[in-house]
Amino acid sequence: MKPKPDRTAKAAVASAPTLDALYGITELAQEFGISLRAIRFYEDKGLLAPRRINGGRAYTRRDRVRLGLILRGKAVGMSLAEIEHILSLYGDHGEGHAQQLEYLVGRIDAAMTELETRRNNIEAMLGELGEVRTQLKKSLAAKRRARKA
Repeated sequence: MKPKPDRTAKAAVASAPTLDALYGITELAQEFGISLRAIRFYEDKGLLAPRRINGGRAYTRRDRVRLGLILRGKAVGMSLAEIEHILSLYGDHGEGHAQQLEYLVGRIDAAMTELETRRNNIEAMLGELGEVRTQLKKSLAAKRRARKA
């Protein structure tokens, strides 16, 4: 019996972006769930550089990937300056990819250290608040007993 072709795999290959694929601003905005204004803002900041074709913006596969990286960076709290630095490390042809990865690993390590410190401070504060609460409950219970007596 001949196996049926995997339609899902074919669809994925058919929809995969090619190296020379171009995207419109509306298409990217819908794909990433952001406004046209946000994309234009990233252009104004020099993070994206679409081609101009017949007066319209045409984004390359590289622009699409950069937009995804910009949004991921924003989601984890990076500033636009930091995102720009990371994107610039990559270079025009990927020559700085290792530098980019090293920088990101360092940035992640620093963020994890900061979050660990915050967690330790929160745990200490919770412990202290718990002790104060216990003391206040004892005082309250003593005052209630004194009123009844």
